[in-house]
Amino acid sequence: MDVRAQVSMVFHLDKCIGCHTCSIACKNIWTDRKGAEYMWWNNVETKPGTGFPRRWEDQAIYRGGWEKDGDTIVLKGAGKAKGLLNLFHNPALPVLDDYYEPYTYQYLNLIEAPAGEDQPTARPVSLITGRPMDIKMGPNWDDDLSGTPDYARQDPNLADLSLSEREALFTIERLAFFYLPRICNHCLNPACVASCPSGALYKRGEDGIVLINQDVCRAWRMCVTACPYKKTYFNWSTGKSEKCILCYPRLEAGLAPACMHSCVGRIRYLGVLLYDAEQLHAAASAPEAELVARQLDLILDPDDPAVAAAARASGVPESTLEAARRSPVYAFVKRFGLALPLHAEFRTLPMLFYVPPLSPVMASLRAGDGEDRPRHAVAKRWDEAGLYDTRMEELFADGACSRLSLRYLARLFAVGDEAAVAMRLRRLLAVRLYRRQQTVGDLDAARLSAALDAAGYTAETAEAVYRLTALAKFDERFVVPPAHRETAIEALEATDERKGAAGFGFNRAPRRP
Repeated sequence: MDVRAQVSMVFHLDKCIGCHTCSIACKNIWTDRKGAEYMWWNNVETKPGTGFPRRWEDQAIYRGGWEKDGDTIVLKGAGKAKGLLNLFHNPALPVLDDYYEPYTYQYLNLIEAPAGEDQPTARPVSLITGRPMDIKMGPNWDDDLSGTPDYARQDPNLADLSLSEREALFTIERLAFFYLPRICNHCLNPACVASCPSGALYKRGEDGIVLINQDVCRAWRMCVTACPYKKTYFNWSTGKSEKCILCYPRLEAGLAPACMHSCVGRIRYLGVLLYDAEQLHAAASAPEAELVARQLDLILDPDDPAVAAAARASGVPESTLEAARRSPVYAFVKRFGLALPLHAEFRTLPMLFYVPPLSPVMASLRAGDGEDRPRHAVAKRWDEAGLYDTRMEELFADGACSRLSLRYLARLFAVGDEAAVAMRLRRLLAVRLYRRQQTVGDLDAARLSAALDAAGYTAETAEAVYRLTALAKFDERFVVPPAHRETAIEALEATDERKGAAGFGFNRAPRRP
């Protein structure tokens, strides 16, 4: 058993309000520079929607991640042979229009324009060329636009839904969306690291953070192709690739990353996970239906004496072991069984997990034209004008009433395994019922007991989930392990010059050989 430590994250989507405060905090600290204007290391997407860059999930276009090749896996769109073939033309590389051409406004024109009959305007101008432009795309261009034909209906995750399911999702009485914040997943099997011809990308041994050595990067941009989440960017000014560094200078000082520190909804959690590195290849190359389960099996119990002994033998410091025992990420992923990885089928073993959202229940049983729909625990009443009355026969309806398709959520978080997502939603509902009974006491005891049993929870577990979700203090949401750079063993065998490379130097031009 080769036990290693990984700094990991959980985003609780049931709490995200889509305020983009996280994105602005990251932008102001890390990417407010020439050549990085279009980069959003942290972005918040509306789902259903095409995301940023557009249709990033469609690997038939972008060829990111790994694919199974017999008993092993190979990079889908990068690697030595494929990289050589695409050296001068890479059709799988996103272009600027897939992101957006960065722009600003001529604000001074509002003040300095000469007197005239028309109100002066602040015309948009390109930050690249400086010329006036028409804005056609942005990082949150499809915000809150679920249901539109231009964005939500082009979501690649809708491909598994039947035509009737897709149309039902966009009918007005069922219309719903949720927010999906994304940062670099700092994967256990990062395709970006494997694809880099110059060896500039590496994974830190002590905490698993994936970084780019700016002195070594030679702008091959294979990392941009290889990352299926499209969280590696090319700086057109410096000629270097850049990506989220998980605010490691803050982590080394015992502080939470900026996006997590500033999160208004308190949806973000950070902690240490222990995993068995000997099982990485087997987990990443497992059959598609087993990918999520095999990834979760990699995560080890820090309270297990055998795991602790193996971790010490592998050089994991005692302080990191203690942080792992208090990790909120371990609680959500393993102890509570609530969080799942995003698109595990990319086989990168992402270390950012999501608690899927409980969407609003539907206010009607069937359409007004008599079209049959499944009956749920929602009362359909019509007034004389033919409008819906949204009162329900039961305060909390079951998951069958969810406006969001279970199949859609399963495509995002469970490689199509609807049962895995349904169990997470069942557990979230059980916690809601438990707290309703605790605070109001108007629920039938038998129903509460049945809900807890169906979720595999006890009342004590439901209380623990509630406290970590709603009442957790700062040091409970962010359990940052002490930095041990003096004893770190880098995952990449590097020269003395490259050891400990931190990813700084973003403003430096490429160093010529």
